[in-house]
Amino acid sequence: MPKCKTKSGVKKRFSLTATGKVKSAQAGKRHGMVKRTKSFIRKARGTTVLSAPDARIIKLFTPYGLK
Repeated sequence: MPKCKTKSGVKKRFSLTATGKVKSAQAGKRHGMVKRTKSFIRKARGTTVLSAPDARIIKLFTPYGLK
């Protein structure tokens, strides 16, 4: 039986917390910051934990878990 493949993009963009939740960077901060409000920029600092349905998809892409 061959090994399952892991999506390379998922390895680079997501990580797991100690409790098994999926952690990712905040979205919407790459460009076009002039049109964003100051409060949006403040709230989008750091990382966030994905919702359960989104986390389920990410875990399907990584059959052996994330580092």
